[in-house]
Amino acid sequence: MQGPDYSHEARCRGVVAGVDEAGRGPLAGPVVAAAVVLDPACIPEGLNDSKKLSHARREALFDIIMGCAHIGIGEASPEEIDRINILQATFLAMTRAVAALPVSPDHVLVDGNRTPRWRYRCDAIVGGDALSVSIAAASILAKVTRDRYMVQLHDAFPGYGWHENKGYPTRAHLEAVTRFGITVHHRRSFAPVQRELEFAH
Repeated sequence: MQGPDYSHEARCRGVVAGVDEAGRGPLAGPVVAAAVVLDPACIPEGLNDSKKLSHARREALFDIIMGCAHIGIGEASPEEIDRINILQATFLAMTRAVAALPVSPDHVLVDGNRTPRWRYRCDAIVGGDALSVSIAAASILAKVTRDRYMVQLHDAFPGYGWHENKGYPTRAHLEAVTRFGITVHHRRSFAPVQRELEFAH
């Protein structure tokens, strides 16, 4: 099956960045976005939607991308997610990721059907991480960055299994929330966490 290619980028003028996020669905941790400007003469082999790649392949591609592309990482905290909602927090993380690029893009390709309100020319591409190599690279950077962060958080909060579930609402995570309570890293506006807060009162 054919993977993403450079055709979307080739239709744009100037510097093109691909943007994607990781972590919209979890109950805990930040939402993380990445922006990637690839060198068309140095596109890593095997780029694809991060969800279609093994952990080992994502880790290997992460290092390759970091060594041959311009990258920017942005995130929005659980507090920001609770304050402005997950969609707007995702847009905030994406805006921060593009702002963190060492070059200013002329055009931005965003995975999904909506884009942040910003000054860049941009296209929203549904399923973009399986169509555009720049977005695929961004999806890998965002997921690996967020996964590594959740593994670090597990060391401080070992009861929630974040090294395995990465904050997603698995049965074990939900049971841990009931058993150990809510942490500062939980998203209080998300329904399972809200229910636990209401029950605790």
